[in-house]
Amino acid sequence: MRIGVMCSGNGTNFENIVTNPVCNKHEVVLMIHNTKQCGAVKRAAKWGIPHVRVPHKDEDQMIKLFETWRVDLIILAGYMRVIQNPSTFPAPIINIHPSLLPKYKGLHAIEQALDSGDNVTGVSVHYVNEELDGGEIICQQEVPILPDDDIDSLTKAIQRIEYGILPAAIDFLARYKIGLC
Repeated sequence: MRIGVMCSGNGTNFENIVTNPVCNKHEVVLMIHNTKQCGAVKRAAKWGIPHVRVPHKDEDQMIKLFETWRVDLIILAGYMRVIQNPSTFPAPIINIHPSLLPKYKGLHAIEQALDSGDNVTGVSVHYVNEELDGGEIICQQEVPILPDDDIDSLTKAIQRIEYGILPAAIDFLARYKIGLC
C-alpha cells in the first residue's frame, strides 16, 4: 500500500509509521507538511522520503500531489489543521487523536481530560470527514489517568499507545477495508 502522511510538528508518529515492523509491507511515498519549522522534515530526509511544504489552505495542491504519488491511504500524523474537503482527496484519510472520541474533539484534548477529573482517556484512530474529529472510528485504546499525572506524563503515556495503535490501524485497513495488501 502506498501511504501519504501529513504533518505539522515533530514527526514522531510519522517516523513510527516509517520504521514500525507492522508497517514494513507498506511504503510511505510522500510527506506533506504545512509549517516552516516542521520537525518531521528532518525525519523524512533521514529516511529518504520526499516531502513538500504546502500551505494548509491549498487543498487543491495537496490533492494533486497525492494523485501524482498514487497514494492509497492518507494519514494525518500530528497535522494540526482541519481538512475542509476530505471527500475530494484521492484516498481515504485517517487521523490519530488523543482522546476516546467522541469525547474531547479538537485541540487540547489531553488537558481537557485532566481538567475534567476523568480517570481514563485514550487514543482514537478515525476516518476524516467534514466534521471535526467526527468520522467513523476505526479503533480506540484506553489510557488510565493516574492520580499523579500531569500534562507531560499523560502526554507520554498517550504517545506510547499511539505508536502501537496507528500501525495496527494501518495494517487493519490494508487487510480488511482497503484490500490493497
